[in-house]
Amino acid sequence: MTQNVKYNPFNILFSFLSIGLGLYKVNTIYGDTIILPCHLEVPNGLMFGKWKYVSSLFAFRSATKKNVQYDDVPEYKDRLSLSENYTLSINNARIGDEKKFVCMLVTEDNVFEQATIVKVFKQPSQPEIISQAEYLETEQLKMLGQCIAKDGYPEGNLTWFKNGIVLQPVEETIVIHEQTNVDQASGLYTVISSLEYKPTKDDTDAQFTCTVTYFAPTGQETMRSESAVFEIHYPTEKVKIQVLSQRNSIKEGDNITLKCSGNGNPPPQEFLFYIPGEPEPIRSSSLYALIDVRRNATGEYRCALTDESLMDSTIITIHYLDLSLTPSGEVIKQIGEALPVSCTISSSRNATVFWLKDNTRMRSSPSFSSLQYQDAGNYICETTLQEVEGLKKRQILTLIVQGNIHTRHYIILLSIVSVFVQNIKMTKKTSTDGSYKTISCHVEGFPKPAVQWTSSGGVINKTEETKYMNGKFVSKIKIAPEENVTLTCIAENQLERTVNSLNVSAISIPESDEPEEKSDDNMENVNDQAKLIVGIVVGLLLAALVAGVAYWLYVKKSKSASKHVDKDLGNIEENKKLEENNHKSEA
Repeated sequence: MTQNVKYNPFNILFSFLSIGLGLYKVNTIYGDTIILPCHLEVPNGLMFGKWKYVSSLFAFRSATKKNVQYDDVPEYKDRLSLSENYTLSINNARIGDEKKFVCMLVTEDNVFEQATIVKVFKQPSQPEIISQAEYLETEQLKMLGQCIAKDGYPEGNLTWFKNGIVLQPVEETIVIHEQTNVDQASGLYTVISSLEYKPTKDDTDAQFTCTVTYFAPTGQETMRSESAVFEIHYPTEKVKIQVLSQRNSIKEGDNITLKCSGNGNPPPQEFLFYIPGEPEPIRSSSLYALIDVRRNATGEYRCALTDESLMDSTIITIHYLDLSLTPSGEVIKQIGEALPVSCTISSSRNATVFWLKDNTRMRSSPSFSSLQYQDAGNYICETTLQEVEGLKKRQILTLIVQGNIHTRHYIILLSIVSVFVQNIKMTKKTSTDGSYKTISCHVEGFPKPAVQWTSSGGVINKTEETKYMNGKFVSKIKIAPEENVTLTCIAENQLERTVNSLNVSAISIPESDEPEEKSDDNMENVNDQAKLIVGIVVGLLLAALVAGVAYWLYVKKSKSASKHVDKDLGNIEENKKLEENNHKSEA
């Protein structure tokens, strides 16, 4: 509020009269010494000089005797000093010294007088805002505080500011009351201005100050108070619910926290939470925790003020992923059998599914209409939700394929099938610098055979193996023999044990590396395999002969019931299938 500076009407009138009458004026500071020169030229024949105020005489100096005499005036006791040039000094200026003083020079036949007006000024203390409110509330007119400036003279004026802008009185919004107190002993003024204020939300962090405008000998001056900032209280107008989670997407098993907040000040401390599945709202602080959430926790979550006047809601989706592999675990099947495999996915969103066989990704899901040995292995069905971190499921199928041994009518087939469960061969290769040789044992069989290396010096443990794929792998050793040695590769599983040997010359003896070098044992194995092939052919011929005889016998009995004929024909067809299987086994 802009406040006009208050002037003392008497002082204003007196100032004009003084100027018109040729009076002199002296401005002094409260507490300083007042110097009052006598503005008269000393006349000839001066008898004495004297000072008076109003109508009282209180300082006398003789021109002839040079003595000084002061009247007994209590308010000036021990404060006066009159110099030889009749300049009067009054120390410790007071408000009561603000008056007209007259210098008198007296001769025998005349009296000369000259008046001087004394004005006293006192700078007030720096204004400060006292009795400050703890907080202000919107829509309420409340005492903000009082601005006070103490012990000034003449009386000063106070002005209120908000963010540097003058506050003007506004009905029921800005109300200013002014008060002036005068100290009776000193005559100094203390001015007080009280501010009642109705704030808005925009007044948050606003800076309130006040200034005092006062008069000094040099003119008008202003001092500003320290700024004051008030907490503004206002009601909540909006409620907000938030989901606090370590991840952007929430999956089963996660912990989540709901946070409800209001935009009021002070913020509300208690809320009502509406949780899916809960019949009644839950009263809680601004945070509500949900532990190990399940998929049935998906739904709309709401929070509201306790009086339910304001509410907010959000949708939370709990992501899940289920995988069912049929069959799973360890499954043993016979060669040639069919095996349907299904991997069923249930998820909150579209999931990506892929298959692995022995840790190698497959192009498509497995399908077995007729199992072969190479179909054996570990199959993994794996699925994941790309947009949900850490949501992945997998199940394993361990498939074991065994030979299906047929025993019905043909005992010879039992010995034929087990012979070809596994096969091994050996190769050797010399390094480019000729410092060592690599001996390889190529093994084929299922279940995977265990391989052992021996030499004339004993068992060899330092070996390397390639990956077991489609029933095949390679076992390798590196040697640098100083003399000729014989290496033996032994492959064994639960179906059979196969041995192969290879002669390796010393590293210093030149030799031409061949892909394969047969030992006497190898030759015996070849001869044995040749014999077995002949045995297979003979066995098949015998089987065909037996089938032909059986067929002839059944034709001969054609008069029997037709069902017997069908049964015999079925046996013939079965025999043909067995023969085909035998051929496949030989292959």
